[in-house]
Amino acid sequence: MTAPDATSGTAPATTDASRTSWRESLAVYLQPRVLIVLFLGFSSGLPLALSGSTLLVWMRESGVDLGTIGLFALVGTPYTLKFLWAPLVDALHVPLFTRAFGRRRGWLLFSQLLLIISILLLALTDPARSPFFVALGALLVATMSSTQDIVVDAFRVESLPESEQAAGMASYVAAYRIGMLVSTAGALFIVSGFESTGIPKPSAWMWGYVVMAALVLIGTITALLATEPAQSAKAEAATQTETAFARVLHAAIGAFSEFLSRKDALAALAFVVLFKFTDAFSGTMTAPFVIDLGFSRNDYAAIVKGVGLAATLIGGFAGGFVARRYSLATSLWIGGVVQAIANLSFSWLALVGTNQWALAFAITAENFTSAIGTVIFVAYLSALCQNPLHTATQYALLTALAAVGRTYLSSGAGFVAKMTGWPLFFMICVVVAVPSLILLAYLQKRGHFETLGPVRV
Repeated sequence: MTAPDATSGTAPATTDASRTSWRESLAVYLQPRVLIVLFLGFSSGLPLALSGSTLLVWMRESGVDLGTIGLFALVGTPYTLKFLWAPLVDALHVPLFTRAFGRRRGWLLFSQLLLIISILLLALTDPARSPFFVALGALLVATMSSTQDIVVDAFRVESLPESEQAAGMASYVAAYRIGMLVSTAGALFIVSGFESTGIPKPSAWMWGYVVMAALVLIGTITALLATEPAQSAKAEAATQTETAFARVLHAAIGAFSEFLSRKDALAALAFVVLFKFTDAFSGTMTAPFVIDLGFSRNDYAAIVKGVGLAATLIGGFAGGFVARRYSLATSLWIGGVVQAIANLSFSWLALVGTNQWALAFAITAENFTSAIGTVIFVAYLSALCQNPLHTATQYALLTALAAVGRTYLSSGAGFVAKMTGWPLFFMICVVVAVPSLILLAYLQKRGHFETLGPVRV
């Protein structure tokens, strides 16, 4: 993962090679398979905020206290436990859907249908009157969303040839971020738009979620237009003589035993849990913090949609440059440190008060550094999934563990914010990054990253 060595040669040859490289690099993003993955990435990113940050804004505006809001991080439990049913998605058929559309596309359409129903059920709840039913609806959304993630990850890996994997991942991550943006800033703008027509606030929030449910149809249409991956058909043929129970058992045991047999496996898993914890701990309370500080819903949405999106996309390119320029371990050091330090911008914002430029700076710093860390982290997770027989289940396990910080470890963030106040809270968010950096130093000393071989982003 170092920069390519310079080679001697004539200028014209170098120029031609560069031109060919640029043409090929751009053309691959227009391949039908890559475009399919791009739209599926949007569908995967859309639901996350509907049971997360957007829901927290809805709850805060409805008068729900900070402690309860912090506990709502627990509704993300399905993202943490999805590895438990990933072997089912790998091995079982969905009645009617699998026969009509194929192994992967059948699961895609089935999970998207249930996701739409779950978002509509959440839209019918009222945080002010029934937090329990809100939590139940959010839990259903998270469950269906995480199931869709399992299928999309498997579909992406199986449908793209080696030459298109990198472009597919880049497209997926970019579209995932855009989907999250639509369900955060976009949803808030839509709710405000409904309110401006005279619709009461509770009804405006309901219709905002109905619109989000309709946007899931983008992924549904994409799944209908896609073709079943050839690798999926081969896997289906190879296991057709096995019972459903045997297929599930082989997928589950093979994935876990192969991973746990590696050197320092437990330390690596702990690192996966903790690397993005600093982001998760602060991110849980960012939206309520901005509202408490006196910014309007539209102020927050406009900045997240504008400079926030630009910072995220630029940060993604920056993360890719870092990962290509430096070793994986060094890249993780850079990503881990900058994403932790960025939390200090929110401490500064808390002291400055209601200032649009200060909010823009804080959001830019957080999104830029978070994107750098995410790209490098995804490269690391991909490097850990080395066995093609278990890629989907192993990747589900790793991403589920990465969600532990966002789901469980961050559930007390609201209580910490209440006790310390906002400036000190975001300083604490910097400190919680220290355990992951200690583990990173340990794994580097043990030669963990050398065993992964070269990693391409």
